[in-house]
Amino acid sequence: MGGAEHAKQAERPGDPLAVPPLADALARGMADLFPAGKDPDPDQRLEARLAEAERQGRPLRVKLGIDPTGSDIHLGHSILFRKLRAFQNAGHTAVLIIGDFTARIGDPTGKSSTRVQLDAAAVEANAATYLAQLGQGQPPERSLLDFETPGRLEVRRNSEWLADLALPQVIELLGISTVGQMLAKEDFANRYGSGTPISLHEFLYPLLQGYDSVAVAADLELGGTDQKFNVAMGRDMQRHFGQRPQFGLLLPILPGLDGVQKMSKSLGNTVGLMEDPLSMYSKLEKVPDAVVEDYLTLLTDLDTAALPANPRERQKAMALEVTASRHGRDAALQAQGDAAGLVGAGLAGAGKISGEISADSVPEASLAGLAFPLKAFYLLSALQVCASSSEGRRQIQGGGVKLDGEKLSDPNQEFASAEELDGKVLQLGKKTFRRLVA
Repeated sequence: MGGAEHAKQAERPGDPLAVPPLADALARGMADLFPAGKDPDPDQRLEARLAEAERQGRPLRVKLGIDPTGSDIHLGHSILFRKLRAFQNAGHTAVLIIGDFTARIGDPTGKSSTRVQLDAAAVEANAATYLAQLGQGQPPERSLLDFETPGRLEVRRNSEWLADLALPQVIELLGISTVGQMLAKEDFANRYGSGTPISLHEFLYPLLQGYDSVAVAADLELGGTDQKFNVAMGRDMQRHFGQRPQFGLLLPILPGLDGVQKMSKSLGNTVGLMEDPLSMYSKLEKVPDAVVEDYLTLLTDLDTAALPANPRERQKAMALEVTASRHGRDAALQAQGDAAGLVGAGLAGAGKISGEISADSVPEASLAGLAFPLKAFYLLSALQVCASSSEGRRQIQGGGVKLDGEKLSDPNQEFASAEELDGKVLQLGKKTFRRLVA
């Protein structure tokens, strides 16, 4: 299976590909594992299932499903992929399910109203961006998942088995669960109690996601703590169809940059996987002290006990390690140095940063394609510095935006042409910098 061989590799000092043994990787940050019996039954204890697989010389099939309802993956999503990679590194098979069919329904988890249904073309376009961000086409040492090593990854789309389900099969799935079980799901219960409509097709979502586990014969499914109902449904489905029930391994929801709410693009508190090194490091070194330990545990393999006790040093170590995991150590160290100069010295005129750092080290933002004249608040939105025009307006009104070191005070300030902005440095707060290029 390769697990023992990999464990030996991981013990070699100085090996750049060394990773923690699977047992350590599983325990790190885990919020829940079920079932978690203490007897030697491989259907009740994951350790026993792993040992059984080792004896049989077969890899476990570890399922993770993602619905491509958006185009970007952020660090909050990455904790599940990191855990999936740990299984890959130990010789097991990651089964990544692209929910191209279920995405058209939309996961009702965490939603207070019915989600807007996406069409097939939008889902497929999003799926392509997801795979690219996960590292498709990249060597394993530079990607979040291992796409290259034979036997380590299956990428499946659940339309393979869901699109052709006949009505009798759908009725069979519906008969496996009850209305009472569905209303026990917190999101449905809250909506039902408040009188918020629940569309019947939403009840299908956990059933179809559960059937995915049957279709791929999963031994284990990964999910966030908010996915326990759906993962447990997979166990019910497998029992119904005569398969061994999967284990469920759940991970915490990563707090966003505000340190309070979950990381979510709609809340504007994310770090995207594709962000440049300077932006990524600058954001991470400013996360609130209260969540630094969560970030260290869930986003790195660092031995937290060996880090300095000083909170600021732990924060910087986390920011450096996470940035290095995405962009390499050299780029992360460069970002750390540049960020120190930016924060310490601030911006000076003519697009220059005082000290040793020039604006050339700041990520570029192209003005090509923007229709001039345009207003300042729209510029922030168009360059994706802010999530929306209304957020751009709020940031300017709150005094958080500078252009070449001068604070922007009027969100309606108008710029006549791209040439007027060419070469200038746009700053949002202390974390985000963009050098504007016509």
